[in-house]
Amino acid sequence: MTALSAAAERLRIRSGAYAGQTAGLARGHVQANLAILPADWAGDFLRFCQANPKPCPLLAVSEVGDPALPTLGTGIDIRTDVPRYRVYRDGVLTEEPTDIRDLWQGDFVSFLIGCSFSFEEALLADGVPVRHIAMNRNVPMYETNIDCVPAGRFAGKMVVSMRPMAPRDAIRAIQITSRFPSVHGAPVHFGDPAAIGIRDITKPEHGEAVPVEPGEVPVFWACGVTPQVAIRTARPPIAITHSPGTMLITDLLNTHLSVL
Repeated sequence: MTALSAAAERLRIRSGAYAGQTAGLARGHVQANLAILPADWAGDFLRFCQANPKPCPLLAVSEVGDPALPTLGTGIDIRTDVPRYRVYRDGVLTEEPTDIRDLWQGDFVSFLIGCSFSFEEALLADGVPVRHIAMNRNVPMYETNIDCVPAGRFAGKMVVSMRPMAPRDAIRAIQITSRFPSVHGAPVHFGDPAAIGIRDITKPEHGEAVPVEPGEVPVFWACGVTPQVAIRTARPPIAITHSPGTMLITDLLNTHLSVL
């Protein structure tokens, strides 16, 4: 965990001084997944998020062509304030820059989606261990066989993040995260990874693997990397997302997201 404020962390990222994962940065502040699309694709993507609130809980949508997000923080520039981006062209990942000012288009719309890093703070505060934070790793993320609800040109399978836990901690984690629907809410699965199409728990498609110790159960939450699967399927001419684990740090407080 760092002692820097959300604004200070964004400035550090904007300057190029930091391009790593953001778990544990600016403690207490909401972090957000990102998807940027041309305006003529934005309506379909908005409906996709509305149809799939577990993996795609919307926190904010920008004005067309505007890189600012005033409802999420003062002075945010979405072109520079994410540590690392992914650029998709016709559904194919082509590059992972740390700044997208030279790629910005006047018709771009930014979608900011809730991130499970927010509920991790509540887990830790309640004494529930979070292994990837303890190991200073990016959370492991897996592409599953769970279908998202299609909307317009967007469809695809759900991506999930995994945290191994003792059964008693898993029960408590379900209770705690159910209070945070705007950052994925309660898990979508726990137990046998094969039941949701995960062949090898040691080989996540995104992030870094963490060990599942004897007596522990893997617990899976819907993940904001899901839009990247939908973008690969829809194949817009250009789309820009965050690189998994490297989020926008907002001025919002995690405590304000709890519904109870």
